Parts: sequence; C-alpha cells; structure tokens
Amino acid sequence: MSSSGTDHRLEDIAVRDTRVSDAIDEPMRAMILDILSEEALTATEVHDRLEDRGVDRTENTVRHHINELRDAGLVDVVRFEEGRGGTTKYYHANTIVLSYSLPASADDAVEEMIEAVQPQIGDALDTLTEDHDDAIAEIVADMQPCEHCQTQKYETYVLLTVLRRAFVRAHRDS
Repeated sequence: MSSSGTDHRLEDIAVRDTRVSDAIDEPMRAMILDILSEEALTATEVHDRLEDRGVDRTENTVRHHINELRDAGLVDVVRFEEGRGGTTKYYHANTIVLSYSLPASADDAVEEMIEAVQPQIGDALDTLTEDHDDAIAEIVADMQPCEHCQTQKYETYVLLTVLRRAFVRAHRDS
C-alpha cells in the first residue's frame, strides 16, 4: 500500500549509472559504443564508420570521444600493433547502451515472460542475499556517501548490477 492509500505496485527500475550517463551525454559517444560493440577497431576505422552513418567529425574529435569512453571504463584497448609510424590501438566496447521503449502492444507478452522467469529470478536473488550478504553489505557501505543516505536503494542497485551483468554473460555465451 502506498502512502496515498491506494494500491500501487512498483513495476520497474530505471537505472542511471552516473559513470555511464556522464560518458554518453554526447550522442556521438553512444554511436561509438554501438560501433565498437561489434568488433575491435582503430580510431580511424571508427571515424570511417561514423562517416558511413552521416556523422561528419574530424578524426581527432572521434579519438577524443573514444578516449573519454575509455576513461569512463566503457571501452578497452584490446590490441596494439606496431607499425612504421608508431603504435596503433584497437578499441572494443565492454558496455552497450540500450535506449529504447517497448510499445504498449507488448505489455501482455512481456507480462507472460515475466511470469515465466520470476521464480528463477527469485531463486537467484535468494542465493545472492543468502550466500553473498556480507559482500553486498560491504559494497553498499562503500557506496554510501554519508550516514543520511541510508534510505537510498543501494542494495537494490548492487543486486540489479549483478543480475544485469550475469544476463550479459549468459546472453553472450548462448
């Protein structure tokens, strides 16, 4: 029961990871992440792919945005190649950004899928909270900037991060 006295259930959690949000505030960076999610590329190759998408920026600007993504931990340097002019770096995204909305027509199908997996998700949450409670508490303690932030949903964020990353691994491996 909500404080207004009406029945209302929490249906979803919108995640805003400030590290990710700040890094992709520039729309071109989300495109770069999308490009680098497919394969490892050099800054020059990313520049060319952006041009193919109609984005007209200098290669130095593209390189700057790749470095910002790398500094935010969203892109890794995965390979170095020595050449006549120096060292060429190859970059690959380790994070993708999904920014979509489901159509209202999907509600019934989504609800059916939720019902199908909810018991397994419940079991996974039980396992996490029973077997890893100390680690979760330690992470939450490190996240809290002050004693007045006790009401924040830090534990929910930690659990959702674990489930989200486990989903990515399972999806990648399937």
